[in-house]
Amino acid sequence: MNETEREIDREMRACVRYLAQNAKLKPGATVVLGCSTSEVAGGVIGHDSVPALGQVLAAAFLQTCAELGLRPAVQCCEHLNRALVMEQSTLDALRLTQVNVRPVPTAGGSTGAAAYDQLESPAMAMAIQADAALDVGDTLVGMHIRPVAVPLRMPGAKVGQAHVVMAYARYPLIGGARAQYPKDIR
Repeated sequence: MNETEREIDREMRACVRYLAQNAKLKPGATVVLGCSTSEVAGGVIGHDSVPALGQVLAAAFLQTCAELGLRPAVQCCEHLNRALVMEQSTLDALRLTQVNVRPVPTAGGSTGAAAYDQLESPAMAMAIQADAALDVGDTLVGMHIRPVAVPLRMPGAKVGQAHVVMAYARYPLIGGARAQYPKDIR
């Protein structure tokens, strides 16, 4: 791994840890990664894919999630209708709709393709309602977060040259003027 790749690895790991800590994610929580290697490398999303960076980014995300006891899922690009790569056990536990496709850098994205190769038993889901998401390079992961999504800002958050946005889900508040809520709203 060269110096640039080591820095990108470090930045990705720091983002996952920040999200897990500040969203108060419990072990078993699902986290979606949307990631444009084009944007990480300083290019334009969808036009400058970098498969080698996909390998680094997927490994950093998957390994950090494993260390924290989180269930990772990686969003593919619009060419695969933003389907998600995850372990078969996650797909089965969450009773998600499985689809039959294998992501490649030109249809699914470099990070999704790399995650597929790095997972023990990869499976593809049509959609998910995850507990939190990490969006590296403005890939629009919001569709995969369960309601209600709460934005999370990490000071100076970036991975390579890419803008980073994070969000986590909290329980919807129901009731009206007389409703009461616990002190710690999740």
